[in-house]
Amino acid sequence: MTPAGTGPKRDPWSPRMWEGSDYPPYLRLLARNRFAVGPRQAYIALIASVVTVGNMVLRWFQEGLHGAAVRRTELVGPPVFVIGHWRTGTTLLHELLCLDGRHTSPTFLQCFAPTHFLLSERFLKGPLKFLAPDKRPMDNMAAGWDRPQEDEFALCLLGLPSPYADIAFPNRPGVYPGSLDLSGLTPGQLAVWKRGLVRFLKAVTYHDRRRLVLKSPPHTARVKVLLDLFPDARFVHIVRDPYVVFPSTVNLWTALGRKHGLQTPSNPERVREKVFAEFRTVYDRLEEAKPLIPAGQFHELHYEALVKDTAGEMGRVYEALGLGGYDAFKPRLDEYLAATRGYEANKYTLSDADRDEVTRRWGDVIRRYGYELR
Repeated sequence: MTPAGTGPKRDPWSPRMWEGSDYPPYLRLLARNRFAVGPRQAYIALIASVVTVGNMVLRWFQEGLHGAAVRRTELVGPPVFVIGHWRTGTTLLHELLCLDGRHTSPTFLQCFAPTHFLLSERFLKGPLKFLAPDKRPMDNMAAGWDRPQEDEFALCLLGLPSPYADIAFPNRPGVYPGSLDLSGLTPGQLAVWKRGLVRFLKAVTYHDRRRLVLKSPPHTARVKVLLDLFPDARFVHIVRDPYVVFPSTVNLWTALGRKHGLQTPSNPERVREKVFAEFRTVYDRLEEAKPLIPAGQFHELHYEALVKDTAGEMGRVYEALGLGGYDAFKPRLDEYLAATRGYEANKYTLSDADRDEVTRRWGDVIRRYGYELR
């Protein structure tokens, strides 16, 4: 279950995600994991301890200068949510939608400096530009301060309940059980989570007053909550062959644990079980939510069809969700496709045992989306 070929080179200068956290959430993260930092990662924890204090101070300044204006900000139209399990093509679909000049998205920088990007963006994108990685750690997709990014990283670094908090200590029990679908949150915690999401999106909109296109795999399991917050939101769901998704997602969590973990991952079987269990949570919650989504606000597509006929599939997305403006958008899409022609996704091998387990545990979902059992 390894990628065929070499993966992206690691950038020793790129920061770890915890360096974007606010100090109180970072301290709580350490405390809840009993400060079980590995010896090899001690320097990372120390650097983050210093940087997060600076983030907290910058948050105070940003709140004083922009807080009232951010609270008054209204989103520009209902947001569009790109949903789907990890490694199904959500990043590709997100970037395609963000090519439309009417759309915006939280950027890599905004998601990894969520407490103060209104103040610090110009400095971070200038003198500290070299810190931004040029590739993602799990695949060959381009990265950079201005690239669209998933808002789940911002929510995690703001201290809101998120399964991404578990990246820090991959050998410890989960920090926020039930945070993937929000079922483990108390009513009070859920209210705080909702306020935190809305406030972050308002800050992004205050900075860039265009319609938001948001992408976060965990949101696939949260459609009910998102509809409560944004009744007119659009959802576009992308699916991919689960036999490909499984090894790719295992690689994702392994790569993130090695890159951003504060201890060395030591239990590959735990990662496999995490992938098996969370797949069920994501698709079970989505099926429960589908009947609640009003007509014209949900569209579903397959990754395989998107890469085969990108322009045709994007046209169907625009039509189904009533986004309009596809004819004006298409020249930019064609330009992007010409520039990225030749990109090859990582390929993974799947052992016979894993293939049989995928069939046993995910067979109904495989059939539901028209894939063949192997």
